[in-house]
Amino acid sequence: MAFCAALAVAVVPAGARATVAWCGMAATLAVALAAAEAMRRGRLIATLRTRLTAQDAESRRRLADQEAAIRQLTREVLPETVARLRRGAMVHEAMKDVDYAPRLDPDFDAAHEQLLRWVLDTVRTEEDLRDAAQRAFVNIARRVQAIVHQQAMDMREMEDKHGADPDVFEDLLHLDHGNALIGRLADSIAVLGGSRPGRQWQKEVPLFNVCRGAMSRILEYERVDLHSVADVAIVGPSVEPLIHALAELLDNATRYSPPKTRVHLTAIEVQSGVAIEIEDAGVGLSEEARRRTDAVLLQAATGFDLNDLGETPRLGLAVVGRLAVRYRFQVSLRPSAYGGVRAVLVVPQDIICPTPAPGGAIARAAKLPRPSPSSGPPRCRRPPAPARWRRAAPAPVSGRTAPDSRSAAAGCPWSPRPSASTPRPSPPRPVNRPAGPYSRGSGWTPSPRGSTGSRSRRRTPPRTRRAPPWTRRTPGNPPPPRTAQAARTRRTRMSRQVTQPRFNMDWMLRDLASSVPETRHVVLLSSDGLCMAQVGTDKDTADRLAAACAGLQSLSGAIAAEFPEGDGRMRLVVIEVDGGFFYLMAAGTSSYLAVLAEDSVDAGLMGQCMRDLVARLGEHLSSPPRVDGRVT
Repeated sequence: MAFCAALAVAVVPAGARATVAWCGMAATLAVALAAAEAMRRGRLIATLRTRLTAQDAESRRRLADQEAAIRQLTREVLPETVARLRRGAMVHEAMKDVDYAPRLDPDFDAAHEQLLRWVLDTVRTEEDLRDAAQRAFVNIARRVQAIVHQQAMDMREMEDKHGADPDVFEDLLHLDHGNALIGRLADSIAVLGGSRPGRQWQKEVPLFNVCRGAMSRILEYERVDLHSVADVAIVGPSVEPLIHALAELLDNATRYSPPKTRVHLTAIEVQSGVAIEIEDAGVGLSEEARRRTDAVLLQAATGFDLNDLGETPRLGLAVVGRLAVRYRFQVSLRPSAYGGVRAVLVVPQDIICPTPAPGGAIARAAKLPRPSPSSGPPRCRRPPAPARWRRAAPAPVSGRTAPDSRSAAAGCPWSPRPSASTPRPSPPRPVNRPAGPYSRGSGWTPSPRGSTGSRSRRRTPPRTRRAPPWTRRTPGNPPPPRTAQAARTRRTRMSRQVTQPRFNMDWMLRDLASSVPETRHVVLLSSDGLCMAQVGTDKDTADRLAAACAGLQSLSGAIAAEFPEGDGRMRLVVIEVDGGFFYLMAAGTSSYLAVLAEDSVDAGLMGQCMRDLVARLGEHLSSPPRVDGRVT
């Protein structure tokens, strides 16, 4: 800049040189000052950049430390402190000696500690509420157990008083069996609440009697075939839990299988103890259902909350899982060779002891033939009963009586073991009315629930009508005119195409019909109005009802689509008509459950029973997809 100013002074005239010189000096000075300021600002910017880089690195380090502290809080500190709370510790005890923060700065540490304390206080409150609910659960179950026990004692007195009258005695046995079922439900509630089943056993009990005791606590005990049983006994404290677990598995096996099939019960010794196998020929386990049952058994290890049971609680596997965790049973459910489910419960070796039975009498007794319905003395010739009758177990073995009625009332009936010299009595003939699982004396046994007799009527389904020959189409003939008979025949053929690839599902609906006495018709139908199964009605009536429901399904689906927050599917429709109620509930995929009931029906009970059926067997109530009336 100075060179340029000197050059300008040299070339300008002499009169202007002074002015140009002063201007050049001023410009040179300004440029020098600007250069100095730029250099200063450059050094300042470099310093600020260095400082900013250091601060950014420090912030990143602090952020990483805080993230590590939060991860430590969520992965280590919270699980450890919550576990201490669940073991009974208070909040300050749970926080003691816990490194909940890496001491980053006082504000962060204080906020961290406050957050941890607030979470622990919330968890403690929830745990207290959960414990209170479980205690209330158990107290309610204990009250029911006390009532059941008192009822059992009263019925034993009435049985001793009216034992000479076969009709009265049989009715009392039926009531006694129903009372035992109520007691099992109360025991299940107590187990889910964290308590033990009701009965306490002091001495060991033969495994054979344990299996028979489990059979006595289910509704359809006559369908269970007790095969070979290991000659061992179960120690006293584990008897009642094992009986209850087997009863729940047997109940599942009978409820999820057709009523005409048998359930096989076997107990054999294995290396780790005794394996008790329960095998049915029911609906089977899909891969999704097997994962769901395994998840329920696994969840039992951590305990069940009331919310875990859901709207339609399925107590069986939950109770078995809780008992398995507490008493170290090993439970597994796998597909059966019969097409159903094979449940295996392994009893550990340390709760097994040798049985006091002489010479394997229990195992031989388990192989006795089942009573034949057509054999045995007639009921009217039954000899008068002794004054003190003893209660026997519900197994298919006849002629076994119990030495102590108190044992039978508790759910594990005792029976003497026959010796080789003891003659076997002839199989009794069952009577016509339903009764409980206990038999008194030889030559008389209560009949199975639901057997034919004066109190039950059996409907014979009408024969399926075939279309007449002139309604069949040939390649050269035009189609015949549409008539009511042709339409009904076509609907019957299409319904047969839907149901033929599947097993008979009528038995699935019988539980619903028997659970609610006011039920008239139960129909399972597809989404396009084809009848898939029915109970309480003939085929033509079921087809008409299914066709009438097709329009109602479409209307309900259109209304459900107006609620965008839902899934757009109908759940339940209730229609009140003159003389009764109509219920329509979504069942499996593309299938619906329709029920006609009398006007005196309990609406809450009907809805609950329908939800229970769908929850238990929903995946087996599905309708297969069809194209042009044919199953694809």
